Amino acid sequence: MNQWDADMHITDAMVRLLIESQFPELSGLRIRRIGEGWDNAVYRVGDSYTFRFPRRSIAVELLRTEGRLLPLLDEYITLPYPKPLFYGQESEAYPVPFLGYTYIPGTFPVGLGDEQRRLSAASLARFLRKLHSFPVGTAREAGASEDHRNLTDVAARKEKMVGVLSGLKPHLPMEEYDTVQEYLKRVTVKRITRQEVMLHGDLHFKNMLADERGQIRGVIDWGDLNVGHPGCDLNIAYSFLGPAERRLFFEQYGEVNEESRLLARLIGVFIPMLLLAQAVQIQDVGVAEEARASICRALSGD
Repeated sequence: MNQWDADMHITDAMVRLLIESQFPELSGLRIRRIGEGWDNAVYRVGDSYTFRFPRRSIAVELLRTEGRLLPLLDEYITLPYPKPLFYGQESEAYPVPFLGYTYIPGTFPVGLGDEQRRLSAASLARFLRKLHSFPVGTAREAGASEDHRNLTDVAARKEKMVGVLSGLKPHLPMEEYDTVQEYLKRVTVKRITRQEVMLHGDLHFKNMLADERGQIRGVIDWGDLNVGHPGCDLNIAYSFLGPAERRLFFEQYGEVNEESRLLARLIGVFIPMLLLAQAVQIQDVGVAEEARASICRALSGD
């Protein structure tokens, strides 16, 4: 069983029943499934709302934390994001909570050129700089977990990556496989110094939305909000931006130490590896190609 396989069965009929019974003001609106991530199935309701339903038990507490924390972050998020409006309760039909949000328009930023990515370098940097300034004490009081992925243990992360890479060997050109393998061999640090900031926690191309020009206009899926090392979120400077755009990003975000850059690059390779593994399983060619390109970008430049 893959780590993203569902352990809760979600049907369109069940979703309609839950929404209309708990939020009768939404009755009669068109409800349609628009996708799913590792943790949640996503439905669009009418033109103005989206709902997320946990499809894995591990996502339930993450959704609760998101519902508590996102309203507190309003003044710290500089890009559009889904604001929780409808707090669905567990019931006999579906024994866990669910959330409804404002709808954020856009498409996943896949297949973009360097100039298109450059459009978002500064705004992404400002977004993370402001988010990372949120008081961690307030986050803890609201129930934020702390480094729930144990990111500072680089040795353990590297071991996981070696295992994932082995499974991806049939799906990567030999040159790309060898490049990742050689990179992992060069990562000799075992653990890095703990840092604490408020994190989005799962920032990658499937959790961002772009406009018709390719500029990032929204950040979605905040289920991994936690207090941890900024290198987790800074991965986007490596996986989404090329070397030239990366320099612009750090000019806006501010300089970070070598440990943070090491972790950012490592996670910038790791997350796309997982996205690639999932895309291969479900035969999503577009996501697979973007995940491969993300790995290559993360390993480019200094």
